[in-house]
Amino acid sequence: MNTPSHMLIGAAIFARPLCIATLGAALAGGLAPDLPMFAMVLWSTRVSGIPEHEVFSTLFFSESWQAVFAVDHSFFVWGSLLGLALWRRRLILRAFAGAGLLHALADFLTHHDDARRQLWPVSDWVFRSPVSYWNPQFYGEAFGIFEVALVVGLTSFLCWRLERWRDRALVLAVAAPLLAPVLLTGSLHGLHGM
Repeated sequence: MNTPSHMLIGAAIFARPLCIATLGAALAGGLAPDLPMFAMVLWSTRVSGIPEHEVFSTLFFSESWQAVFAVDHSFFVWGSLLGLALWRRRLILRAFAGAGLLHALADFLTHHDDARRQLWPVSDWVFRSPVSYWNPQFYGEAFGIFEVALVVGLTSFLCWRLERWRDRALVLAVAAPLLAPVLLTGSLHGLHGM
């Protein structure tokens, strides 16, 4: 699933009560599992000068990169953090950790070739979902349509629930990278890999 979708799902479910603090925490939690990947891709392409096609065809699937993805998408890491938040009754941490756990769960259900080891550190087993959010061989085009509709729905729901324009602007800014290409071109092409 694309990162903006993760962020909006986390916000819609875990920003409770809906205020700027829980909204920001949930959006950050939805983003957090992908931050190491973004950093590694940027470092490889911009600093090390490795061609983008090599990063996504070779480095992305290397053991060292997959080891990082196992940690940042681990059900146990995010579940433990959520458990701690619930135990300590910390709303902000609950919003952050809950959104991070939902991100890991959504990726579990929507990644085939690029699936993660989400049972780390207990197991290195990888579930290869029959659905891929991007690969047309595994319903990627159909899922892309669903994902855009989901983002429109979540964005509308959050904007409807939020009272302040600045909070609504934050939600719209998160949705924009996914919705703008569709609105401008009428195509899902270019959405994959956010």
